[in-house]
Amino acid sequence: MIFLWHLYWPAIAAALVIGIVTGRYAYRRPDPDAPNPRRNRSLGFGLLAMLAAVVLWHWPLGAVARYASEVEAGARAELKHQEMISVQARLERGPLRRSLLLSGAADDFQRSELVRIMGSVPGVSSAHWTSPPLGRSRWIPLIAEVAMLALIPFALGLLLSCLNEIRRRSNAEWSW
Repeated sequence: MIFLWHLYWPAIAAALVIGIVTGRYAYRRPDPDAPNPRRNRSLGFGLLAMLAAVVLWHWPLGAVARYASEVEAGARAELKHQEMISVQARLERGPLRRSLLLSGAADDFQRSELVRIMGSVPGVSSAHWTSPPLGRSRWIPLIAEVAMLALIPFALGLLLSCLNEIRRRSNAEWSW
């Protein structure tokens, strides 16, 4: 989690700001007794803007390339430390997941221990060998993981805007 925060804090911060701005538009209405037809539309546009910010930071702005290079460099360093230079480690791609694929020559004991050791590399959720070939991974893609993570600050921004609007409405009756 800390590793993802290191790379994705701008996307998380953007989700919080988008949530606050969306909440300002969604919860603000001139007449407190009138229904607010803009609320659902504002929340939908805000959610789309938050997802767009996460996708932009993930792919075109290069967070995914930085993530993959840092994790694979850490895995190579760990393999070198374990003196297993005949083993290669790469992230599962298509779409990118936090699962590390190991390949190369190793006996059964080395395979089981390398899976355990490589699973503890920062940024890796699991490790497994490519032979025998396994089916689809059970781990969700990294972009979906980060988008679900960004929903928390987005909801926090909406909550802060809602509380601010409630405070504004309760103080509107006072004319000092």
